Amino acid sequence: MDRFLGPEGLLSTRLAGYHFRPGQLAMAQAVAQLLDQEEEQPSGQASSLVIEAETGLGKTLAYLIPAVLSGNRVVVSTNTRNLQDQILQREIPLIQEHIAPDFKTLCIKGRQNYLCLYRWRQLQASGQADALSGGEEQTLEEWIGGTVHGDRSELSWVAAGSPLWQKVCCLSHFCLGVNCPEATGCFLNRLRRDAAASRLLIVNHHLLFSDLAVRRTGYGEVLPRYETVIFDEAHHIENVATTFFGFTFSRHQVLDLTGDIERSTLSGISGAGREAILRAVNRLNGAIERFAAAFPLQKGRFLLHELLATQGEIATLRGDLAAALESLSRCVAEQAAPEGPWQQYADRARELLERLELITAEQFDDLPPEEVHHTHWYERSDRNLTLYATPVDVATELQTTLFALVRHCVFTSATLTTGGTFRYFLERLGLPEDTPTLTLASPFDYASRTLLYIPDASFPAPATPEYPLAVHECMENLMVHAGGRTLALFTSLSAMDQAHRYLRERLAYPLLVQGEAPRRVLLQRFNRETNSVLLAVASFWEGVDIPGESLSLVIIDKLPFEVPSDPVIMARTNRIKAMGGNPFNDFQVPRAVLTLRQGVGRLMRTADDRGVIAILDTRLFTKGYGRQFLKSLPPSPVTRELADVEAFFINQRSVPEDCSAEHIDNRHDHL
Repeated sequence: MDRFLGPEGLLSTRLAGYHFRPGQLAMAQAVAQLLDQEEEQPSGQASSLVIEAETGLGKTLAYLIPAVLSGNRVVVSTNTRNLQDQILQREIPLIQEHIAPDFKTLCIKGRQNYLCLYRWRQLQASGQADALSGGEEQTLEEWIGGTVHGDRSELSWVAAGSPLWQKVCCLSHFCLGVNCPEATGCFLNRLRRDAAASRLLIVNHHLLFSDLAVRRTGYGEVLPRYETVIFDEAHHIENVATTFFGFTFSRHQVLDLTGDIERSTLSGISGAGREAILRAVNRLNGAIERFAAAFPLQKGRFLLHELLATQGEIATLRGDLAAALESLSRCVAEQAAPEGPWQQYADRARELLERLELITAEQFDDLPPEEVHHTHWYERSDRNLTLYATPVDVATELQTTLFALVRHCVFTSATLTTGGTFRYFLERLGLPEDTPTLTLASPFDYASRTLLYIPDASFPAPATPEYPLAVHECMENLMVHAGGRTLALFTSLSAMDQAHRYLRERLAYPLLVQGEAPRRVLLQRFNRETNSVLLAVASFWEGVDIPGESLSLVIIDKLPFEVPSDPVIMARTNRIKAMGGNPFNDFQVPRAVLTLRQGVGRLMRTADDRGVIAILDTRLFTKGYGRQFLKSLPPSPVTRELADVEAFFINQRSVPEDCSAEHIDNRHDHL
């Protein structure tokens, strides 16, 4: 690796502006050493490596170069499209130009991103394509004749959620497989062939775990066999795996099925068969609406078994719903023919019935928590009701799918450690304690270019009545000192809305609020209007990359602990407690630490950035667990005085000259 990434290496000598980074070379060497291992693990499980590589290290090249040179088929899995685009548009062309000119790579998306020729022909045959306006049918036909993989992103005028695309995209329950009359020209089949000829596949976590879940059934996988997986943004793995190793049943799933069946029936069936199917469809539509209406109207996530145990009406309506699914499955199966979708419809109805029965099956309260493998819950939203059976622990599923399938796994992210250790990450994924790990600090100069502000001891604690007003007044002062240029991150929508109501009449800067425009539009405005303020929650805690003057202050209202009453969180904390652990210290604190680190990481995106991080939560100093949070943050000087923040921005220096030593301390002095 020194030949490529060393101080006298190929990139240093050929690329203008490239700077040697010891951490990047160390990471590349560690990845190369893992991928060079030939022997199988004694347990038959993958050899793994876990690397925390903080912002500015250049970790994508550090794993891509050894991956390309390994000779293995490697899957690189990311959580965001932005990182995929960076890899495909920047790193891969660089590698092809300077290191491996003939190397083949392919980005693979979820199957719903590709056009299904069979569904398109069916749409045309039914006459529904005639409803397309402005020559759209001809435009689509011309595109189909020239596209390689039928990727929706090539059609700028077709949104991913458009009704048209939902009718023609590839969906597993519509796939006729070898019986499909369009199999020869199938874009998904062509994608699979091209993937089999590529040595590097770029995917997202959702596709990878969807593929792993499908492989358990023995058919339908999109990805070819691979030897190595490199997970970037690996801190998301547990949450994504939880989604695909669980089960769901929803009102929308049922209505999607009945809508598809009704359209096919009206266009392809006549006589008594049509009448029978439509009666079964109407029966199921009525059953799902009555079932959903019986649930409480309160929006949110709630445990299911308590409701089923106390609401006898729901149990009765569940039986009616199951009978309606069974009836519809039988009815459409009678229409089964090689050239039609009827068997697929019957299978979908049968699968929904199985999910309904699995999720609503009787649960035994006397089972110890360590023997409870799924938590059963429901979520009510404005337009939908969804039932879930979610795995309490994904480690077992990962052992039998991912780790048993591949030879090597690399896990990397800017945030994997909590309090300086990988213990939490290793435990949640079921990785052995002796798994090799590597911690690589950011090369950015936090000590002289940043300041960490935490209010002094007189500031009210988050649970007190005085806290909201104190936070709003403090935010206003901080934003004025920064001249706008602020990203304020909140732990709840209600907290963001309260701050917005307070600040909108008091700030002289453009005030942007999540939800008032699409995320992309908000970030473009925030970047362009250099004195603006952006208030946000949830997804804005990570993936926001605004280098330069537009972002000079990151405010976090309080430590981002998750709601303990959430059904999945509750089940996992109960499991940890039953096994002798401390749920708060072993689970809730580490999760909050990782989220906080992501939010704090929005400030420094390049070596030239500078600014202030403000965390308006005195528990960092008043609670014992605050030490773990502080130890996990960048090495910024700490102040508890607003005057120091004002001086920082006035002087445009990281450590103001007129600040006394007792105000600005090295964080580790407090430990």
